[in-house]
Amino acid sequence: MKRAGSVIIILVFANIVSAQKKSGYPNSIAPVGIIKNISDSALLDIVQRQTFRFFWHFAHPVSGLARERDNTVRAEYYWDYINEAYNEPNLSKGTFGPEACAIGGTGMGILSTIVAVNRKWIGRDTAVRRLIKIVDFLIKADCFHGIYPHFMNGATGKTIPFGRLDDGADIVETSYLMMGLLTAKEYFNGSNLQEKYFCKRVDEMWGAADWNWHSKGDDKHLYWHWSPSNDFDMNFPVFGWDEALITYIMSASSPNHPISKELYENSWVKSPSWKNEKTYFGYTLPLGNFDMGGPLFFEQYTFMGINPNGLKDDHDIDYAQQTLNHTLINRAYCIDNPKKYKGYGEDCWGLTAGDSYKGYVAHCPQEDFGVIQPTAALSSFPYTPQFSMQALKHFYYDLGNKIWGDYGFADGFSESHNWYAKTHLAIDQGPIVVMIENYRSGLIWNLFMKIPDVQNGLKRLGFASPKLKN
Repeated sequence: MKRAGSVIIILVFANIVSAQKKSGYPNSIAPVGIIKNISDSALLDIVQRQTFRFFWHFAHPVSGLARERDNTVRAEYYWDYINEAYNEPNLSKGTFGPEACAIGGTGMGILSTIVAVNRKWIGRDTAVRRLIKIVDFLIKADCFHGIYPHFMNGATGKTIPFGRLDDGADIVETSYLMMGLLTAKEYFNGSNLQEKYFCKRVDEMWGAADWNWHSKGDDKHLYWHWSPSNDFDMNFPVFGWDEALITYIMSASSPNHPISKELYENSWVKSPSWKNEKTYFGYTLPLGNFDMGGPLFFEQYTFMGINPNGLKDDHDIDYAQQTLNHTLINRAYCIDNPKKYKGYGEDCWGLTAGDSYKGYVAHCPQEDFGVIQPTAALSSFPYTPQFSMQALKHFYYDLGNKIWGDYGFADGFSESHNWYAKTHLAIDQGPIVVMIENYRSGLIWNLFMKIPDVQNGLKRLGFASPKLKN
């Protein structure tokens, strides 16, 4: 963009901020274009705020839930990865429309709303009204022993089946939702009636969630899905290492239905995919069966709330090392670029799940099609701030005319294929807002880690952290 255009955008942005200060906090957040010659802090402000617009402006108008994405989604894009990993033949081939809302994405949107209030993009009372709208809707919506489905119709609260056997509870998606709700309860803890009402609603949902139901009555496995029609026929144990550590932590933190340490050990720690201990590009990776660690969202979803710094367990795993080294390995692979894709390098890296010219793919070194997801590097800010900032500046200043829009960065791009997504996904947008904030202020980490139930759950599973009270 030419210098004159940049000046105009800066003036417009300044006027927006000035108007907000004069009239109180707005119900809307205006998007901005590419603004040159700004500080790193100002750039982070812009990226976080514009990304948050996905949850604030594109939320479902009836329920306030986060829509899964801003286009329609075909179920097979998601199921291709699941089918390959689990040999699941019962795939849905339907198209989900604009009513499809993501339960896990809603949890991430709630975390983003806390950031928005703390950064003064929206008013506290305005945010609480939105959150009450969400919990009042969810209290009446479909849930199964207190566990919510993966997809929900944002107008009716009815389950949108993800497959023929997956038409009920999704314990992993529910764990992201509860992470968001409990953190919001910790933040919106004022004495006014609205905040008290919101906290009471969260307590109802948190207390009702029967995590133990997903153990099938024993301590062998925790199962991802349960269906009122098909019971546990889906037969997907939640085993590690992947994005679901938070599921075990939330399940162990429950005040009414906590899982046992024995179940955690049997289903997660003793799974063949938990340990790694190999070295790639000079970095040792403690956990994960994937060669070179798999997609980066493994190190981002759980750690939106859980602070990995100083976090260890009774198996001598250092989670700060895990999150950092996986990120460094992913970046080093992109720099090495064995398939010689255009654009890959020190300032353009990050393989994780998201949209591509092939549909929805869990991109990683083993599944590398030349597609970079901006969320991968940006949600790694707490681990690799210098390298993430390097990538951010490249995405924003050099590629912004192709991938920057009203909801922040597009979900993915491939310079080799001259392909640039027009889509945004809740589960990719949320971590950008939250993890940049954890890098800048530690806000979400500090709130979540001091919740008494969460502290109890971490201790129950054998974790130690300087954030845990004795």
